[in-house]
Amino acid sequence: MAALPVYRWHLAPDGYATRRQLRAQGLRPGGQGVAATLERPRRRRGPLVAYLYRIDLAKPVRPMTSGRWAALAKANAARRICPACRADAGYVIPASLGMCVPCAFPDPADSLRSA
Repeated sequence: MAALPVYRWHLAPDGYATRRQLRAQGLRPGGQGVAATLERPRRRRGPLVAYLYRIDLAKPVRPMTSGRWAALAKANAARRICPACRADAGYVIPASLGMCVPCAFPDPADSLRSA
């Protein structure tokens, strides 16, 4: 088993790209394995590592179909529905709260008015 080549930051040869760089070019790794790693040294911790893929083996990004657009819209709509009050919050519900902001932090003045 051969080890992957390791390049230092800004010293990778042409022909390699990260996933984000491939995506910016309209490409995807397309099932190929990691071809090399890129390391950025840090002072007090281990180096930051980025995985590189060969551009010549990359495939074009698959186009979005109408079914995929519909599934994406449905998933994003589900992220906006508050599980506590079942209302559309108008924004994506924060995962840290698990519910919309008015349900997570009810106004104490509202409970005094209804009494």
